[in-house]
This record gives sequence, C-alpha cells and structure tokens, in this order.
Amino acid sequence: MSARTFPWSNRMRDLVWLHSARQIVCATLIVAGVISLAVLQSMAWASVPQGVWLMDSKVAVQIFDCSNLLCGRILWLQIPRDPQGQLDRDKNNPDPTLRPRRLCGLTILWGLHSTGPDRWEGGWFYNPDDGKTYNVSAELRSPDLLVARIYRGIRLFGETKTLHRVPHGTSEGWC
Repeated sequence: MSARTFPWSNRMRDLVWLHSARQIVCATLIVAGVISLAVLQSMAWASVPQGVWLMDSKVAVQIFDCSNLLCGRILWLQIPRDPQGQLDRDKNNPDPTLRPRRLCGLTILWGLHSTGPDRWEGGWFYNPDDGKTYNVSAELRSPDLLVARIYRGIRLFGETKTLHRVPHGTSEGWC
C-alpha cells in the first residue's frame, strides 16, 4: 500500500521550504553585513601613525606597524654617545646580558593594539633611562601630535608624554 499524497501537502512543503530559504538568505546577508562593517571599522582603526616622533627633545622614535600593532624604535638621541665617545648602550637594563646592546635602533614601544579611531592600548614601553618596562596607551590628537600615557599598573598614577612628528634628519645623533 503506497502512501497517499494530498495536493495541499506539496504546496505546504514548498511554502515551508521557501520560508526556510528566505530565512537562510536573510541571515546570511545580515552576517555578511556585520562582518563587512567590522572589517571596515578595524581597517580604519588600524592605521598606525607611521613616521618619526620626538619625545622630550631627547629621543626620536620611529613609529611603525608590526603585525597590525603599533611599535616604535629609537631613531635619534640628543646625546648618542657616552663620555668615552662610544655609542650609548642599554646600561640600565635589569638583564646583564642585554646591557651591551646599542640604544640606536632599540625597539622601546610595542604591542599597542587599536581600540578606536586614532587610539591604541595594551602596549609596552621600555625606558632605557631606568631599565623598566611600563604599560602604555596612545592617542593621535592631530596628524603631528601623538599623546602617550605611560604607567605601571594604574593609568591614573602614570605620566603623559607628548610626541611631535619631525622629519628624519641627518644631524648628529641619528641612528
């Protein structure tokens, strides 16, 4: 005995299938739209203010993109040599094996990730003057003004540094 089909059952099955297909297409379009917005927003946020930035008139830091993070290395020192005329070294580093490394070219800023347009957080700043590593966040206030908050643990007790964009020079002190 074969199963009997009713004319309305085929129509009902088609309507259910059409309804399900529309839901799938609609859901797919919504997901694609959300992903597109997230990608576009993260691309806009991820723009690193590349260039050379002067801090405290003592050091120029080259800011660059390192795996979609903001990083920076020493590119100029106001006093690039020690009293003996040798290029300055990382003499205050708590790790004795790292003390012989030159300050010129040393990465002192790393790991800052974008948290919004022209804002970065979650990074680290190594200060060769005291050999300590600090938390750092940064905000690009204008094309030529970058403000960094350097702190240990609690941002409130930190120090704000203003960096100004400068051209790469050829005077004494450039690495």
